[in-house]
Amino acid sequence: MQLARVIGNVVSTVKDANLDGHKLLMLQPIAPDRKAVGRTVVALDAVGAGVGEHVFFVRGREATFPFFPGEPPADACVVGIVDHWDLE
Repeated sequence: MQLARVIGNVVSTVKDANLDGHKLLMLQPIAPDRKAVGRTVVALDAVGAGVGEHVFFVRGREATFPFFPGEPPADACVVGIVDHWDLE
């Protein structure tokens, strides 16, 4: 799992039928110190996250697991909303 900040929504009127009804989010991966790292990512939302929230997301085959038995064509998925974290 990786940390990210939700920076926007993605709207697509034409898409694979297996994506119908699923929200797409634009994520900025972040380090534990909240600094941006890497490129932005489009991810399916399995938890109802919104813009400005910090989230956990997974990549690869695991991105489809929250939608079982369906298999939407995805390689990233938000699987948790972070309430808060501390660095010691």
